[in-house]
Amino acid sequence: MQRLLMGVVAALAVTAGIAFALRERIVLGVMERTVVRAMSTSILDGLPDGIHVALCGAGSPLPDPERSGPCVAVIAGQELYVVDAGAGSSRVLARMGVPQGRIQAVLLTHFHSDHIDGLGELLMQRWINGAHQKRTLVYGPRGLQRVVGGFRRAYSLDADYRIAHHGEEVAPPSGSGGMARPFTSPPDGQQHVVLESGGLLITAFRVDHDPVVPAVGYRFDYNGRSVVISGDTKKSANLEAMAREVDLLVHEALSPALVGLMNRAAARAGRANLEKITADIVDYHTSPVEAAEIARDVGAKHLLYYHIVPPLPVAPLEAVFLDGVAEVYEGPVSLGRDGTFLSLPAGSDIIEERSLL
Repeated sequence: MQRLLMGVVAALAVTAGIAFALRERIVLGVMERTVVRAMSTSILDGLPDGIHVALCGAGSPLPDPERSGPCVAVIAGQELYVVDAGAGSSRVLARMGVPQGRIQAVLLTHFHSDHIDGLGELLMQRWINGAHQKRTLVYGPRGLQRVVGGFRRAYSLDADYRIAHHGEEVAPPSGSGGMARPFTSPPDGQQHVVLESGGLLITAFRVDHDPVVPAVGYRFDYNGRSVVISGDTKKSANLEAMAREVDLLVHEALSPALVGLMNRAAARAGRANLEKITADIVDYHTSPVEAAEIARDVGAKHLLYYHIVPPLPVAPLEAVFLDGVAEVYEGPVSLGRDGTFLSLPAGSDIIEERSLL
């Protein structure tokens, strides 16, 4: 028996030694298989018909390790749209397995930097990943031409490099950048039809983010399911009117209690600029409780918080952020993070949640 045990130990030692010697080759083999699998599949594959929402950015201008700049991907049937493009959003889409080459259009809610500072990268990735011959359609309110044109000029040298390096079949010159499709922000009580495609209806409506004007939210209706994305706004009666009986309300939220703490800290630290900013931002955003009131009053079936201010680096702060929400809204509530994914299958009332990261 002792000889047998010694033999087994020796065999294991030899096996371990061989594995250690070949570790780089083994790791490379595993990595190659993983990369092939990732390149061969997409999150869009196998999804049931309906609307699916992925947070490609659940955060705000303040750095948060779990939340990139504001970005919401909406899949309706097999069509993919992206609402806003905050910093890091393109990379979050890639990590989630969302194929950027299949983006149909980008929709912007307004032009604060945190909602557009990832737009250049997103447009480039959509162009190259899809070898598109036409520019990416970008929809948004008045002022859109300046934003989209500015990014096209800023990325023009980059586009030239890619065309020269990869060739026109991979990087068609006519597909670089975005094509602005501006619309006039509708007055309160009215919606603007942004597009209709394959049974999908996307409408825009005015929200209240003064002095940021214009600012809009978007509603997606497809095959009996519906999603409203607020964009940045304080509590808005017009948003409530446009979100009646919506299945999923994706709403921004700022915690006055936590921002107040930051304001007091800035004052004590002698940071007058930050003290002024943290005082100013409270009056043109919605508190978590106010967003819950909206969800309750419109009959939303699920409330998803995004554009979360301030960052919530430790779990106890999440409870502070959500304090009072359960007393107002009895439906399911999700505190968004990058990768939060909700599925709304057609022909049902189901809303399923998981993380893609």
